[in-house]
Amino acid sequence: MTKGLDREDPLSIAIFDDTQNSGAARVAASLAAEIAAGFGPRDELPLAIVAYAGDSVVGGLNGSTHWGWCYIRHLWVDADWRRQGLGHRLLAEAETQALARQCVGLYVDTFDAGAAAFYERAGFERLGQIEDFPPGHARTFLCRRLV
Repeated sequence: MTKGLDREDPLSIAIFDDTQNSGAARVAASLAAEIAAGFGPRDELPLAIVAYAGDSVVGGLNGSTHWGWCYIRHLWVDADWRRQGLGHRLLAEAETQALARQCVGLYVDTFDAGAAAFYERAGFERLGQIEDFPPGHARTFLCRRLV
């Protein structure tokens, strides 16, 4: 007998293609409450750094800070602006913002081996990877502690 499933109430499971329903919202809110109770509030703040050349966006970094870390969700530099230091400038600004938010480090994941090498040149440490994610490639996780 499985604990919790011996109830007389009927159990049903529903499948949704999106998370924009009340059940999915309840799952997210319930998990967030349990995590906050065990690990403290997430205190998540979004972070967006955008580089312009005139009116054109030529690069940027999106992410968030939470639990004392800065997560880099996206870092992109237009092909015409690569290898000119813009990626490193965006990372430097992310570090400045992370320090202002009292973060202890930055972390990122990438599918691109060239991007992983870029982060390693910027002082990030490779923590691990998942092979064949996406198929034929690896998802690599990296971090860098701040001074």
